[in-house]
Amino acid sequence: MSVTKKYKPGKIREQNSQKILQAAEVEFVKHGYKGTSMQSISDAAELPKANLHYYFTNKAKLYNAVLEDIVQRWNEVLTDITEDDDPTETLEFYIRTKVELAIRYPNASKIFATEIIQGAPNVNEYLRTDLRTWLRAKTKIIERWIEQGKMSKVDPEHLFFMIWSTTQHYADFETQILTITNKLEYEADDIERISRFLCHMILTGCGLTPTHKL
Repeated sequence: MSVTKKYKPGKIREQNSQKILQAAEVEFVKHGYKGTSMQSISDAAELPKANLHYYFTNKAKLYNAVLEDIVQRWNEVLTDITEDDDPTETLEFYIRTKVELAIRYPNASKIFATEIIQGAPNVNEYLRTDLRTWLRAKTKIIERWIEQGKMSKVDPEHLFFMIWSTTQHYADFETQILTITNKLEYEADDIERISRFLCHMILTGCGLTPTHKL
């Protein structure tokens, strides 16, 4: 007896939407915003162009959806942290996850970096509102950890800037790093080595002892 697997409409929409977003990431990195067309994204996603317009009515909305997807992917890593959490465990988890996301989704980081370099025309409102609010909330938690003597006195904002820049460097400058190190792609050992190094440098600078030694 054959069994036909039934999919809920919402599940199919979610799958198609993600497929389009993933294809769009690749195309925007390859050709930039101006050089990318809805047709090229449709071809890359292997979906009819009409499907793209069903989910995203035009290229600008699709581009903004790509940016929103990228930011959500990054920010949800620290969604639930509180001042009662352990700073070593929390920061190690954040750094390691950011390294993994940078290497697993390099196109996402490159698109965001290009957007910022160009003056953030599409994410300026987000930077001034949502991200500013997110950062303030997280810096208050770090300030409480410092007040409680859990870590050394550091500038919380610049701590986050350092984590963002060092982790995303491995995506934004992927070609340079892989060429210099004579590799075709990052391997599991590379990801672990990068994560341990960044955790050691950043955490020891905060007066914390990383879980894993270099």
